[in-house]
This record gives sequence, structure tokens and C-alpha cells, in this order.
Amino acid sequence: MNTPRILAFGGSLRRDSFNQKLAAIAAKGACEAGAEVTLIELRDFPMPLFDQDLEAETGMPEQAKRLKELFLSHQGLIIASPEYNSGYSAALKNAIDWVSRTETPDEPALAALTGKSAVIMAASPGGLGGLRGLVPLRMLLGNLGITLLPDQIAIPSAFNAFGPDGHLVDPKQAAAVKDLGAKLAEQLKKASS
Repeated sequence: MNTPRILAFGGSLRRDSFNQKLAAIAAKGACEAGAEVTLIELRDFPMPLFDQDLEAETGMPEQAKRLKELFLSHQGLIIASPEYNSGYSAALKNAIDWVSRTETPDEPALAALTGKSAVIMAASPGGLGGLRGLVPLRMLLGNLGITLLPDQIAIPSAFNAFGPDGHLVDPKQAAAVKDLGAKLAEQLKKASS
């Protein structure tokens, strides 16, 4: 059985992102369940806003190519999405838009996305924990051919939910987030056996 490979990241560009911390906790759970996890930060892949004219003139930006290669080399995704005005972030959408593009005429459409499995989660200062943003994110990813596990987690009052080292203060929340990462790892192991 092959070791499943999972790409984990938060959908925020903020240096001290709650969602990046959340992705790291879920990644730990996936690692403990036997997956190989690559934890990245979207801020390390600066890309222009997707623009088809720009793409036609200069091709896919180098950082978008780097990110797409990571998507192509992993079977699973852990995405922790901030909620911006009841939706997911522009940074997350832009990353997905670039990664979705084909670079050669013979490349299958959505090759870096279709067939992957994913879990989604959110942390937000608000009382719903980013839950409203997960609804359109689930729809978007599903439309791109990604299989989403039904379980998801939203962490409210994010300013108080995390300790100084990035851990979740509530042990039940921490266990649930790690368990979500582990469930993705187990799903991918079953799929590859």
C-alpha cells in the first residue's frame, strides 16, 4: 500500500493566520495516521490575480506552476479557510483558479484537482467560526471533481481559541481537528489498497 500524500494549507495570507495554525493541527493528525503531509503557506506562492490575457501573454506564473506541481503530487488536501464576508478568501480562490489551468494541449482539464480527496475547516473570530464560508467552498471544490469528506470543523472565537504556540486551547477541539486529518489519511489509504 502506498503512503498517501496530503497537501495542507490555510487560505489566508496573514502572517499569524488562525487557519494556517488549524491546517497544521490537522496535518499532525494525518501524519500520525500514516500519511506524508506537506504543510505550505499560500503567502509563499505570490501570484497575480488570475487574468487570461496575462496567461496568454506570459504563460502560467512561476509561483503558480510551483503550487500546481504540489497539487499534482499529492492525493489529498487539508484546507483551512478563513471566512471573508460569508465566503472564502480571494487568495484561496486565486490559487485554485491558477492551479486549475492547463499548460499543454494534451493535459487533461483540472488535472491538478480532479480525483483528489479533501477535508475543509475554518477558524474565525466570529461566533460561527467561519462556517458560512465553508458552504460555498464545499460547492466549489466538489464542482472541480474533488471528493470532500462529510465532516468539517469550524472554530469560533479564534482570538481566544489558540495558545501562543499555535495549539488549540480546548483539548476536545484539538482532538477533533487532528481526527479530521486522520480521517482523510485513512480514506486515502483505503482508496489506494
